[in-house]
Amino acid sequence: MKLLEKIEKAEARIGIVGLGYVGLPLAMEFVRGGFEVHGIDIDPRKVARINQGKSHVLDVTDEVLAAAVESGSFVAHAGFEIVSEVDCISICVPTPLRKTKDPDIGFILNATRNIRRFLHPGMLIVLESTTYPGTTDEILLPELLADGLEVGKDIFVAFSPERVDPGNPVYNTKNTPKIVGGVTPECTDVATQLYEKVIDRVLPVSSTASAEMVKLLENTFRAVNIGMVNEIAIMCDRLNLSVWEVIDAAASKPFGFMPFFPGPGLGGHCIPIDPLYLSWKLKTLNYNARFIELASEINSFMPEYCVLKITGVLNKNRKCVNGSKILVVGVAYKKDVSDTRESPALDIIRLLEADGAMVDYFDPYVSELEADGNMKKSIDLTKERLHEYDLVVLVTDHSCLDFQMIRESARVVFDTRNALEKSENVFKL
Repeated sequence: MKLLEKIEKAEARIGIVGLGYVGLPLAMEFVRGGFEVHGIDIDPRKVARINQGKSHVLDVTDEVLAAAVESGSFVAHAGFEIVSEVDCISICVPTPLRKTKDPDIGFILNATRNIRRFLHPGMLIVLESTTYPGTTDEILLPELLADGLEVGKDIFVAFSPERVDPGNPVYNTKNTPKIVGGVTPECTDVATQLYEKVIDRVLPVSSTASAEMVKLLENTFRAVNIGMVNEIAIMCDRLNLSVWEVIDAAASKPFGFMPFFPGPGLGGHCIPIDPLYLSWKLKTLNYNARFIELASEINSFMPEYCVLKITGVLNKNRKCVNGSKILVVGVAYKKDVSDTRESPALDIIRLLEADGAMVDYFDPYVSELEADGNMKKSIDLTKERLHEYDLVVLVTDHSCLDFQMIRESARVVFDTRNALEKSENVFKL
């Protein structure tokens, strides 16, 4: 097969649709593997910056990107015309939820229809965007075969879920095992051989739906366990126990227990959203995914629960929320990243301001923030500034934060991450 020969010799031209936190690192791995790579993104400003060697993704440095661009191995495009010249294409576009909590696959559909305009025999098309089981076969395939091409012979179609953990210092695109499921065995074989050229370990599964379900299981596992431990935190509060002490003690068991930790709520594009794809799909089959729905309910409640706890802390210090000056430390959805998507900090700020609090924030990774339609700028975190606030709320425990200074300089701290040492002025979730 000519395509397999091109892949084996690293002569296949690679296309990546969507140059975000998934697509750009994947593109760089193909560049390292000796392939010519063409990125496609509908944001012309992003494309221009990328072609200048300026990365907007934490896991891709400017130096790595600039070297790829300067060598001619990587070029970004704002249009899909280049698809007519590529051999393999990976779709790495967002899959958000609508307000009604059903999947919005508009980005996938748009990318697929644009690819179809320039589709040609001998191509491999792989969807990497997280979605519900059945998307590849039910949505992509009819679009790609509309012009009479035969899957497994003329074109090859597969699903391979992204498993990126932005900012993870140990696991990256290359050393995280890659799951691949094709529409036909031939499709699985072609996609597997492509990814084996740049990924350390590739695991083929029996179908696209199985591959789609793998990703949802991974994130549902985390969402449900985080939901459980968040409820345990609420229970411990009612029982006047330290949830952190209980978890630490339980984690001493060398078998049968895996520690998860409570927090102010879930954030990011994956954990709070992906399980709801599965829940939505099962509703179409007249089945209620009860664990998913309950975990989502508990996790969604945590910012409100934090504000209730904050209100209690202020009351103990003879303050009310209305009129209090509050500083939120950390607004990214997790430590050591700049991503604020679905961050619980946004809900906490909104709820506190709705109750009349004057809220500022500090985050070393986020210089500006849109909160409830208003733009805010990160303050300078100094001992003097910390002491100005009636309460400091630690939401995101970035590694670079000086926790001792925060504890010693702030009047009162509400710590949602168990990052600060226990003291009279520190209250914990």
